[in-house]
Amino acid sequence: MNLLQAIILAIIEGLTEFLPVSSTGHMIIGSTLMGIESDRFVKVFTVAIQFGAILSVVVLYWRRFFQNLTFYLRLFVAFLPAVVFGLLLKKQIDALLENIVVVAAALIVGGIIFLLLDDFFQRRSRVETTTDDINWRKALNIGLFQVISMVPGVSRSAATIIGGLTQGLSPRTAAEFSFFLAVPTMFAATCKSLWDFMEENQVSTLTQQEILLLTVGNVVAFVVAMLAIKGFVSYLTRHGFKVFGYYRIAVGTLILALWASGYFDDVQVGNF
Repeated sequence: MNLLQAIILAIIEGLTEFLPVSSTGHMIIGSTLMGIESDRFVKVFTVAIQFGAILSVVVLYWRRFFQNLTFYLRLFVAFLPAVVFGLLLKKQIDALLENIVVVAAALIVGGIIFLLLDDFFQRRSRVETTTDDINWRKALNIGLFQVISMVPGVSRSAATIIGGLTQGLSPRTAAEFSFFLAVPTMFAATCKSLWDFMEENQVSTLTQQEILLLTVGNVVAFVVAMLAIKGFVSYLTRHGFKVFGYYRIAVGTLILALWASGYFDDVQVGNF
């Protein structure tokens, strides 16, 4: 992976991490189309640049992070299911990441769900809520929805936002809590990925080239994610999820068409 490819992947990460379109799915697609050879560092890179994306949440919502202890405890409750199921299902998840058909199917199914549920949730969510309306039970249920996003193509953002809507939250609050929940989830994933990389390769430091790619990737992901979050929240509160539903279906269908034509037989599918 060269510097230009790293920048492109970081842009994809920043644009898609907080949109309900699956950042993992788009990273797999992007790496495949660019012909990036899948190795251990590439896998680490695609996880580690999420750190730049989560910093954008902290910067944009820094006042909201200075809340009472109850807020952090409920955030922890929502975060816990991902830890438990992530450890239990790691091998199965890694296997799914190698299958681009799974990504396509998940994109299409998620898109159909968005189209079917959009009007329903818009009618139910006319009363504006805040994160103070999230109790322990709601937090746990949102966390369980996040587990579904371990299937590549589902989208962590999509799963947690839908989870929030099912708990009676308004679209804005559901989206914002999804952003907040991303901070511990993605930070833990980044640390785990870097630790595994160091341990498996029996190294204590990264090379200068690897440090450069990670630094540039995180900076780019940070800037792009800030712009994406601002635009997404504003759009979501006015127009709902339908455009994301149509987009997911279109991308998923395109992937299946390319797969059926044998396109992916000639290129290496990005394995993240």
